[in-house]
Amino acid sequence: MEGKIGKILIVDDDENISEVLKMYLQSSGYDIRVAADGKMAQEVFVDYKPDLVLLDIMLPYIDGVDVLKWIRKDYDTPVIMLTAKGDTFDKVLGLELGADDYMVKPFEPKEVVARVKAVMRRFNTDGGGKEVLNFPELNVDVNSYNVVYKGQDVKMPPKEFELLYHLASNKNRVFTREQLLCEVWGYDYPGDSRTVDVHIKRLREKLHGGPNWQLETVWGVGYKFEVK
Repeated sequence: MEGKIGKILIVDDDENISEVLKMYLQSSGYDIRVAADGKMAQEVFVDYKPDLVLLDIMLPYIDGVDVLKWIRKDYDTPVIMLTAKGDTFDKVLGLELGADDYMVKPFEPKEVVARVKAVMRRFNTDGGGKEVLNFPELNVDVNSYNVVYKGQDVKMPPKEFELLYHLASNKNRVFTREQLLCEVWGYDYPGDSRTVDVHIKRLREKLHGGPNWQLETVWGVGYKFEVK
């Protein structure tokens, strides 16, 4: 992959869409593989080890939601969902399952490239001196998107990490769900406060607190990373 800036797996059963995206992304410097169904996507993913996946929801054999669940079991690879479905529930479902962004067809290929670059920047391990947060039994390293809890690496998708980092880097500050949606999920996010609740629940399943810190619910308001 000499000279390439990253590996992207495009998963879509529409050959025209895949070819257009492949052309635009290759011209931007990315190495590309394409899969036309969910089963093929899993096989290519294991072999190719992409840096990012563009994943359609409506796929033959195994649909995109189940492919996303499969990826999230063992990998924190960024995933951008591509779908013809514009229903808000589908958007929320995909993002709550761990997708990093969501685009509804038809879309401009240049916009897809821009979203890919934005997600890759957030996930890039070359953090260049960004802060590493250290608490008793917990280290949160934004340079590598790595979390170590009680001496063990903790796997979490990018949005879970970004939510944890945002709260922990603003210790003892209370955020409303709406603030977290805006500041962590960002522009054009179609979800609601349930999304924040789901991600907090998953963080708590992985991180049970430490000697002087805890992910706390502030009833009627939102959440905070409390340090005593």
